Amino acid sequence: MTIYVDPVGEASAYQAFSAPDLILITHEHPDHFNVDLLNALASNGTKIIANPAVFELLPEALQGMAAQMANGERTEVAGIGIEAVPAYNTTQERLRYHPQGRDNGYVLSLSGVRIYIAGDTEDTPEMRGLQDIDLAFVPMNLPFTMSVEQAADAVIEFKPKVVYPYHYRGNDVDQFKSLVDQSGAEIEVRLAKWY
Repeated sequence: MTIYVDPVGEASAYQAFSAPDLILITHEHPDHFNVDLLNALASNGTKIIANPAVFELLPEALQGMAAQMANGERTEVAGIGIEAVPAYNTTQERLRYHPQGRDNGYVLSLSGVRIYIAGDTEDTPEMRGLQDIDLAFVPMNLPFTMSVEQAADAVIEFKPKVVYPYHYRGNDVDQFKSLVDQSGAEIEVRLAKWY
């Protein structure tokens, strides 16, 4: 299956990939949600999963391909288990960016592997309480998400086997890797050139 999470940018960037079977949308900010791109990417077989706020913003044709998931809900699409994990800010001066109860992260379960895509969030109790995560994607994009230290501390607590920092916009991913490595938590940190 081809799965996209929060696809944005130009449709030409996706030409090398298969049409998506599944598109997950975490929230409505324009660096995560683009109706024009969704119209260009979605085909008859595409299933879209979105939080309720995004679902309401979808045009009717896309709503026909979509299902909404609120925090804590679970579903299955083509044999893939999907859990909507709350994604929100906890620091007082950041609360306006991602209010509690609106946005989603997702845990996907497929072929015995659990993948966590955090969306835009801080190190919430729900994140810290995750279990049996094989692969995690966590953001470090101040002031909107977490600091490097928050992200490292959360990852050390929920202990995914492998973690990718993403959505880090110039934050020090080497520092993140160092903090996780020094913890002795036996988590593999993989660094990639992402925004």
